[in-house]
Amino acid sequence: MHTTQKILITGHSGMVGSALLRLLKKNGNNHLLTPPHAELELRDQASVMAYFKQHTPEYVFHLAAIVGGIHANNTYPAKFIYDNTQMHCNVIEAAAKYKVKKILFPGSACTYPKLAPQPIKESAFLDGLLEPTNIAYAAAKINGIIMCQAYAREYALNAIVPMPTNAYGVGDNFHPEASHVIPALMKRFHDAKEQALQEVVLWGSGKPLREFIYVDDLANALLFLMEKYDSSDIINVGTMQEITIAELANEIADVVGFTGRITLDTTKPDGAPRKCLDSARLLSLGWKPATPLGEGLRKMYDYYCQQSPIIYSSPSGVAIAKQTL
Repeated sequence: MHTTQKILITGHSGMVGSALLRLLKKNGNNHLLTPPHAELELRDQASVMAYFKQHTPEYVFHLAAIVGGIHANNTYPAKFIYDNTQMHCNVIEAAAKYKVKKILFPGSACTYPKLAPQPIKESAFLDGLLEPTNIAYAAAKINGIIMCQAYAREYALNAIVPMPTNAYGVGDNFHPEASHVIPALMKRFHDAKEQALQEVVLWGSGKPLREFIYVDDLANALLFLMEKYDSSDIINVGTMQEITIAELANEIADVVGFTGRITLDTTKPDGAPRKCLDSARLLSLGWKPATPLGEGLRKMYDYYCQQSPIIYSSPSGVAIAKQTL
């Protein structure tokens, strides 16, 4: 993929899309297509076809998606499945029709079975029941994955499907009803520090193990795969570095500067005991993550503080953190 070739990034203003955009610009790519919503309505097939016909992208990173945490998934399942399915169906069809050189469509770790053996291998895909709280989002992603593989087989579309683990970092969403575990905890500890609270309560035992990847490392992995990987077979993208929720909370508290107590409410659910992707295939190709968790959290917190965050008051003097992931 040369710096003069046209690269379309859908979702370029999101956390992953903006990180990829920064990386491509740093590498000297000067034909980047980043259309705003007013120019390209991804849910409208005519709009997508017209855009591809006019701009003829050679490489496509389809990163646009409606995303959110458990609350958003439970509240807007119809929007999650409809919008996401419409978008990738239109983009993949246009990519095939206008013969792009390569398209990347990221899956999601939530498409793996809830009780998949750990670390999760790519072969676990469709081999068990999904987590019900995000089934609409996962179903849309599954449709996109199978669509990429079907178009690769029937139309020889060069489509790749990386399966990322949980990403975090600059550009993350800190909204209390839509954020994932790291931004949710970061906001809770920040608010507790600002309000001089003496305690933050975490749901669960703190024992579940989770894996995270800094967004710049994820962007680097996506670009690496776009340049080095030519198969529609799923390939996991993770660090294989695990941490308990309790350890994660302590790391975030240290970064934020919260010095109060962290209490575990063991009457509340833990979620899955472990979620880690087996990324041996990717690592064997020569890619590896570059950002330790502590460094990534510090960069993320600097970004958060620059956004003039809203402080949500806690009349009880105790902040309650729901960290299910």
